[in-house]
Amino acid sequence: MDAEAQESFREFVAGRSTALLRTAVLLSGGDRHAAEDLLQNALVKAAGRWQRIDEPEAYVRQVLYRQQISRWRLKWRRREVTVAEPPEAGRVPDASAAAELRLVLRSALSRLTARQRTVLVLRYFEDLPETEVARILGCSVGTVRSTTHRSLARLRELAPELAAVAPRPQQPSRDFSPVEVRP
Repeated sequence: MDAEAQESFREFVAGRSTALLRTAVLLSGGDRHAAEDLLQNALVKAAGRWQRIDEPEAYVRQVLYRQQISRWRLKWRRREVTVAEPPEAGRVPDASAAAELRLVLRSALSRLTARQRTVLVLRYFEDLPETEVARILGCSVGTVRSTTHRSLARLRELAPELAAVAPRPQQPSRDFSPVEVRP
């Protein structure tokens, strides 16, 4: 790799590594060490082909997804994850409420299978359409849909308190009666 390509690669890593690490953490079920390994391996592969890559971020993300797929296909033993009890649902929101919800979400995601977690990350964190997720995972769109459905059902089962913070769709009022206030 020449000096110009090295500098271009360094700029890419400095500018995009935080976002790529976030994706890797989600793919690895919240295990930051595994996510760092995942990202490092992806960046090493990208560095070897840097001068031939047209879209570096898309390439690195693709490598991340495929490496994670390879990891869960190896059928490694799943390590036990010790987690705290989820926060109470009737609690008054404060500055730490968002952090608590992130912890609950991380805990619930880590208890999903790697395939379920990967599909949810690609669909909802990366906001990819079903066809793109199917292409990345090498499966059919129907498989992506059914896995997404089962994954969301399992996530709701593992962390029911997340449903309480989901925005409800607003229904337009058809008359001029006062709006019902929910406690």
